[in-house]
Amino acid sequence: MGLPRPEELISNVNLKKMPSKPWMDTLPVEFKPGFYCYGAKGKNLEYVNFPNARDFHVTEQDWKLPEDWKNIVIEGIKQRLERFRTFHVFMDICVRCGACADKCHFFIGTGDPKNMPVLRAELLRSVYRKYFTTGGKLFGRNGGARDLDIDVLKELWYYFYQCTECRRCSLFCPYGIDTAEITIIGRELLNLLGLNTDWISGPVANCYRTGNHLGIEPHTMKSTLEFMCNDIEDITGIRIEPPINKKGAEILFVTPSGDLFADPGIYNAMGYMMLFHEIGLDYTWSTFASEGGNFGFFTSMEMAKRLHTKIYEEAKRLKVKWIIGGECGHMWRVWHQYHNTWYGPIDFLEEPVSPITGTKFENAKSNKIVHISEFTADLIKHGVLKFDKSRNDNLIVTFHDSCNPSRGMGLFEEPRYIIKNVCNHFYEMPDETIREQTFCCGGGSGLNAGEIMELRMRGGFPRANAVRYVHEKFGVNLLANICAIDRATLPPLMDYWVPGVRVSGVTELVANAMIMKGEKERTMNLRMEPLPGKEEE
Repeated sequence: MGLPRPEELISNVNLKKMPSKPWMDTLPVEFKPGFYCYGAKGKNLEYVNFPNARDFHVTEQDWKLPEDWKNIVIEGIKQRLERFRTFHVFMDICVRCGACADKCHFFIGTGDPKNMPVLRAELLRSVYRKYFTTGGKLFGRNGGARDLDIDVLKELWYYFYQCTECRRCSLFCPYGIDTAEITIIGRELLNLLGLNTDWISGPVANCYRTGNHLGIEPHTMKSTLEFMCNDIEDITGIRIEPPINKKGAEILFVTPSGDLFADPGIYNAMGYMMLFHEIGLDYTWSTFASEGGNFGFFTSMEMAKRLHTKIYEEAKRLKVKWIIGGECGHMWRVWHQYHNTWYGPIDFLEEPVSPITGTKFENAKSNKIVHISEFTADLIKHGVLKFDKSRNDNLIVTFHDSCNPSRGMGLFEEPRYIIKNVCNHFYEMPDETIREQTFCCGGGSGLNAGEIMELRMRGGFPRANAVRYVHEKFGVNLLANICAIDRATLPPLMDYWVPGVRVSGVTELVANAMIMKGEKERTMNLRMEPLPGKEEE
């Protein structure tokens, strides 16, 4: 089913319209095409030992649940209330003030009241009240409680997979409730019944089997990097031999697999190799730890931990000193917000110190990983790299703060510092749409599936609207970011809402402008398009 025209898509969205009846009276939920992902395949659930492995079809009446499914969910809630103090607090302290209501990109784009963060959380909170609070047990619906039946379960599934866990709503909550954490718990509960999506469970199974979401095997990864090096040689005249599985290298480099096989991520991967070659970095790729992203994070904490382990096992096997991570969003959040809870400080690696500048990255003292933007910004600050910024003069750039590394981790200034040093034309989107208040791409947390394109276009509308502002005012034609999911979801969003704006990673821009020692006169950028002033050549 094709998408309507952009102006038609949002013509009927009215955020001020009051619902015709109370939210508890709107069951069963209507599964609208374009708003829900395909159900998980049994083979993928079985491969990672997820419960109730079977093919799961959302539109069928029978979801093939275990007979005691209700008790499984209630017991799951009980365990998580005992295990996660924040979850218990978040269930009790919300006063439904509505401060978060209009902060969610999915509510803005759909007008569906159940996409207000407060109400999405209330879907689960009402079940909590029924089974775990005295008021809910005594007063039922009048106490904001309701029974967990099959219609309620399907409603939970429908709306918890219309949340990208971006945490924008948490920024505005006066009580500090992190609704994304409620979504994470909600998905864990659904996962106890095998109620996952194909777009998440497939990459999880692939990553568990081959080390990356795409199921790339070692020889394929090696060949891909070599093909990229052929293009680099055509562009620069310099032959790069990428180190792969090199034991004793100082640094292990891990990036999302989207940088290895997806456009425009591949240009970022070329940029990584050019940068490391230029500074003579002693590093290695790994064909086992070939994925920095972690779709396990979108299923359960236990699965996220299982997938995260491979990186440190490989670091131990290769005997590296520390790790550099490529441009990935949820990879960075997992590494910095969950790693220490799972493992504690890593004692077999060294505290990262740049072998080029001598800078000690004290923020990485515990988990021993440095983001590529931190590493590159430090190189630029110390004057290690030389640039010809005019090579990017055909680009008028704005920057999208990817939710996880920005709002989640505070990585705001390093990417901007890099862009301003390699590009002459940079413009910010409006203040209320960037940095901490950045809008989501609309496809994070495993929602970048093709079958929900309408939901993605609606959810991504606030982001696109801010891009359209700078596109029309300043002629912006490139949206840079530091997240692989953004590089996958933003191109179709731009094509739909703001035609003429392309998407790139930051390291691609670095490599375009970087003057490499021994390079020939360049006439092309990494996309093999003519550089400004070199069109005839």
